[in-house]
Amino acid sequence: MMTENRTKRNCALLAGLTVAAGGLTQVGAQEAAEDPTAWKSSAALGTTLTRGNSETLLVNGNVNTEKKWESNELGFGLTGTYGEDRGNVNAQSVSGFGQYNRLFTEKWFGFFRADALHDDIADVRYRVTLAPGVGYYPIKTDKFTLGFEAGPGFVFEELGGQSASYITLRFAERLTWKISDRSRLWQSVEYLPKVDDFGSYVLNAEIGIDTDITKSLSLRVAAVDTYRSEPAPGRKSNDLKLIAGIAYKF
Repeated sequence: MMTENRTKRNCALLAGLTVAAGGLTQVGAQEAAEDPTAWKSSAALGTTLTRGNSETLLVNGNVNTEKKWESNELGFGLTGTYGEDRGNVNAQSVSGFGQYNRLFTEKWFGFFRADALHDDIADVRYRVTLAPGVGYYPIKTDKFTLGFEAGPGFVFEELGGQSASYITLRFAERLTWKISDRSRLWQSVEYLPKVDDFGSYVLNAEIGIDTDITKSLSLRVAAVDTYRSEPAPGRKSNDLKLIAGIAYKF
């Protein structure tokens, strides 16, 4: 009788484990089948080491979101930097962008991008760039993406107290690499010369790496550089930021 009861208990335990395993498998399958067209967003906060118009430790935060579906790609971003040195503000800037891509084929696409910048230290009251164009993905896989963009740009800005508007060209290169299931690297370069004076230009470059700590938190390190061939009077041409912080994904 004791042996028979033990056998029944073992069978019941095995049945329970089987049901639980089935439930876990179903959850795993649901996670694996997450909607690939859903919005993917992140918010990061960290410290910044700057060299250029300001040389100090600062606070930097940014929010990014993107969505990809069918033949469309949409992305937005907002970044802010603020710092003080002995009660004096020595860094205060905010920038944002929005970009829409319409895929014509698997690799060719048309796009429209808008950028906006305000930087007290560089004496840029505002700089707005509107840039339509054509792009191409020579490489586009789940782990590695390389894209090129080109087109005209229209700039409206107030630099050093002087307002101006002009036509520019925009050439850009962007790369993303999924190093592993936990780490990703990104890199970009953007070159915007004036149409009538290629000696007057803005060059933006960025490289960074993001490594997961948990499913929702990651450690993010990036270098962001902006070079303006003709800065505001009394300002330097180059601004470099080294950023390290924690990012939350949602």
